[in-house]
Amino acid sequence: MNERLMVLPAKHFEHLRVLRMPEDMEEHEAFRHATGVIAGVQESNVNCNWEDVAEALEEHGFEAVEFVLGPELECPPE
Repeated sequence: MNERLMVLPAKHFEHLRVLRMPEDMEEHEAFRHATGVIAGVQESNVNCNWEDVAEALEEHGFEAVEFVLGPELECPPE
């Protein structure tokens, strides 16, 4: 089984999040869907936090994944 993950980037590394995408969604569909869910939470609650967003995403089949942030890469991709 191949896990499909989505990284939610952030200006500060400590705010970066990783999600497991729903199995029944293609990548572009998952990206658009997550964007809409996050925007909806932020519009309805200006003072929202990660827990609010995570809960809404989980209601739509996404799952927050714990991760360890590794060292920063300096070499360019191939």
